[in-house]
Amino acid sequence: MTMTDPLADLFTRIRNAGIAGRKKLDCPHSSLKENVARVMVREGFLNEVQVTEVDGFRRMRVRLRTDDDGKSVISRIERMSKPGCRVYKPSSSATQVLRGLGIGIYSTSKGVLTDRECREQRVGGEYLGRIW
Repeated sequence: MTMTDPLADLFTRIRNAGIAGRKKLDCPHSSLKENVARVMVREGFLNEVQVTEVDGFRRMRVRLRTDDDGKSVISRIERMSKPGCRVYKPSSSATQVLRGLGIGIYSTSKGVLTDRECREQRVGGEYLGRIW
């Protein structure tokens, strides 16, 4: 079976691991998924991302950030642009998610950026997803 949307798979794995109370998860690697996960680490939604090689295949180990009660700090994670319906936005339309409590993730010509970074650098791109 071929995976048609690897980023949606990553978001689903993160969502399910948070619901199950897991501290870490493993998933197949891709450069887009690694870049998105690194943005999530930089913004404080994940603790760490490690890329390893197992039996000739690259894998990603993601460590979830939790609060004092052991719950994931991610309340919601959503895929916005999908393979069947891509969503592109200019920098002027990269609005805040939950008035700045969440982040929007964009794939731009300058790499994977948050909504705030898109507005600062005046660059638009594909609206990959949002997290809060």
